[in-house]
Amino acid sequence: MSPAKKSHKFPPITECGGGGEEYGSIAADLDGTLLLSRSSFPYFMLVAVEAGSLFRGLILLLSLPLVIFSYLLVSESLGIQILIFISFAGLKVRDIELVSRAVLPRFYAADVRKDSFEVFDKCKRKVVVTANPTVMVEAFVKDYLGADKVLGTEIAVSPRTKRATGFVKKPGVLVGDLKRLAIFKEFGDESVPDLGLGDRTSDHDFMSICKKGYMVHATKSATATIPKERLKSRIIFHDGRLVQRPTPLNAVITYLWLPLGFILSIIRVYFNLPLPERLVRYSYEMLGIHLTIRGHRPPPPSTGTPGNLYVLNHRTALDPIIVAIALRRKISCVTYSVSRLSLMLSPIPAVALTRDRAADSARMRKLLEKGDLVICPEGTTCREEYLLRFSALFAELSDRIVPVAMNCKQGMFHGTTVRGVKFWDPYFFFMNPRPSYEVTFLDRLPEEMTVNGGGKTSFEVANYVQKVIGDVLGFECTELTRKDKYLLLGGNDGKVESINKK
Repeated sequence: MSPAKKSHKFPPITECGGGGEEYGSIAADLDGTLLLSRSSFPYFMLVAVEAGSLFRGLILLLSLPLVIFSYLLVSESLGIQILIFISFAGLKVRDIELVSRAVLPRFYAADVRKDSFEVFDKCKRKVVVTANPTVMVEAFVKDYLGADKVLGTEIAVSPRTKRATGFVKKPGVLVGDLKRLAIFKEFGDESVPDLGLGDRTSDHDFMSICKKGYMVHATKSATATIPKERLKSRIIFHDGRLVQRPTPLNAVITYLWLPLGFILSIIRVYFNLPLPERLVRYSYEMLGIHLTIRGHRPPPPSTGTPGNLYVLNHRTALDPIIVAIALRRKISCVTYSVSRLSLMLSPIPAVALTRDRAADSARMRKLLEKGDLVICPEGTTCREEYLLRFSALFAELSDRIVPVAMNCKQGMFHGTTVRGVKFWDPYFFFMNPRPSYEVTFLDRLPEEMTVNGGGKTSFEVANYVQKVIGDVLGFECTELTRKDKYLLLGGNDGKVESINKK
């Protein structure tokens, strides 16, 4: 293999014409090229926190000056190696893979640069060459950007423990000439990419062997990102506690807020716990929790009359409690996969279901005979503006069905999790500086849209309720289920026994 001549001057990507069909193949860098951000620190921070712990994330944040010094004054490779070591050392490879699939795509998707992606998307064979660990970026790059191959840094793994050692495999961190060698290995000596995209001088090595090369410059005008609809897959499910991308500034603010936020969440939870529901709405406002209630609130059932069945879309575990506060009275709710401690601490009567259809149906019918009941037929929460398929069981229980549309806003922490400890979900929600909830009571289902009174099937009723709630919220209705969510985010089917086996 003869050494290729390096070119140190490439035209900007703005000069790359719209005729993308002429390019059969492309090799593109990731950070600063296909992504707006030139820094991969936020994504290493997400791995450190979500696959590791908040303490590991703090160590990474405190090490940032050392990383910057090494990157700028010693070598790009050393700076990235320090990031990898602190973020990855001792973590199970499975946990890293799950975070890369369940957490990172949402943040990557919001950072995809429009002009470079449009060029990348028009090529037939797409290869991404990056200094980032392959295990960290491969899921997003292939599933959402449509890449055929990812050439990245390979992390070293202990064969006995299946944990990352924190070091990298030979030839090392993929920067500079190692990117050029990786491209040669992928394409062969006789065939090179038609197009090369990069954003920094260390990318010139691999760009120089491409038939054409373009620089993706960081300019104030180049701030446009692509709409999420343009991605190859929709982001419906995602996991992780952090709402905002943990840039250095956001990370500092988050860690400074954590102690105060934790104390505030304890106050918000336990101060309101003994209060009657009719007073909690006002105490919420005093403690910085905004609650918006819309629609007509049905009165409590009269003596001898079955209760109403409130059918909710599911945003967080607090949904039934928020409905009780909105109604200003206690109502029962049913739930899956909740610990005994959580049931004991619940301010409203909560009954655990067994996933045995006949037994659960009988149990809910008894609860309805005693009063109102809240149910979330999606079976799990969904953070994005989508509704999962509604289980049809609720439609067989009663004709007194009241749909309720739920929505909430969380600015710093997500109050739901798949891989984390669900007991902490309410605490993380209340750790947000100004969390808010919106409850919209819809009209009770007309008799002609029920099973007993209208002769509808339970599936027709379930689909109808899903649609009316989706219309009010502006959410898209899907056929996805709890199992789909947990298989994607957690690698299990969402059942307690399956989770415990992992």
